[in-house]
Amino acid sequence: MLNCIAVDDEALALSLLVDNISKVPYLRIVATCRNAFEAIQALQENEVDLIFVDIRMPGLTGLQFIESLSKKPMVIFVTAYKEFAVDGFALEVVDYLLKPVPMERFLKACDRALQLDQLKKEKKAVVEEPDFFFINVDYSLVKIHYKDIVYIQGLKDYVKITLNNSDKSIVPRSTVSGIEKLLPSSKFIRIHKSVIVSKAAVTAIRKNSVFIGETEFSIGDTYGDVIDKLTGKSN
Repeated sequence: MLNCIAVDDEALALSLLVDNISKVPYLRIVATCRNAFEAIQALQENEVDLIFVDIRMPGLTGLQFIESLSKKPMVIFVTAYKEFAVDGFALEVVDYLLKPVPMERFLKACDRALQLDQLKKEKKAVVEEPDFFFINVDYSLVKIHYKDIVYIQGLKDYVKITLNNSDKSIVPRSTVSGIEKLLPSSKFIRIHKSVIVSKAAVTAIRKNSVFIGETEFSIGDTYGDVIDKLTGKSN
């Protein structure tokens, strides 16, 4: 549902606009305004997704009103003046409708607004994968960036995290399985019950081994798909 306000200084035009809006099932009219100043107040009092606004209005034109907004909802201009179309689209409005507006043309503009709103929500819903995690080491939370990890080895009740930017490994109290849950599978792969390696750090692969530089790691018996995953033959 899109919350809308309708802005027009002519009573009849405003009434017709509100009637059109009421016929669109996914639009909800939250305020009707006779000028831009009433519209500004409506925006302060309501959560508005879409503004239907005329251009020629006393005091502040529709163009000036939209241009003045620091946080701008979607906008559809509804006007009798086609000469302002270029200025209107320069403000990145959804559509520019000329009065009298056929209902099918009005619906097309509304559908465009709905699609844009859904696209914005989809983009907002995408959560970026973090590039680091924190782990408890000697009573402190230590930040480790994924890109710095070369490999991880299990040491009974601890794990050794070898980094490419430090001569000293980090040894937190944890299990390999516990650390594995903190790592993105797109960047790391477990090749043995006690070894996780960075995919980017792997320099060579043999039948039963993975190499990181001169260091060789055996592939565990239950990790037979490791080579296919590393070479991209299996997801």
